[in-house]
Amino acid sequence: MEACPGSQYLGSARVAQGFTVKLMAAQFVKPYVKSQKNDFNDAAAIAEAVRRPTMRFVPVKTQEQLDPQALHRYRERLVRDRTAITNQIRAFLMESGLTVP
Repeated sequence: MEACPGSQYLGSARVAQGFTVKLMAAQFVKPYVKSQKNDFNDAAAIAEAVRRPTMRFVPVKTQEQLDPQALHRYRERLVRDRTAITNQIRAFLMESGLTVP
């Protein structure tokens, strides 16, 4: 499967059922897509990429690995939003002639 947030869940569910799961990063699959991006072409690209002997795979993450990752993404978004709001306020003040360093 191509690695994405949904594939982590599906992969862990399949591992629990006894299957061997191999996830590939999307950047490694992209060179094998022959034309427009759609489900059929993506599946064909994944099928071709998985046959390559040098293909690198991504391990399925556990819930203990996914939880801190979600917290880091949330914090990153809060910091980005705070910076954007601060810059917007500074721009509004600058329009009124007040400059804030």
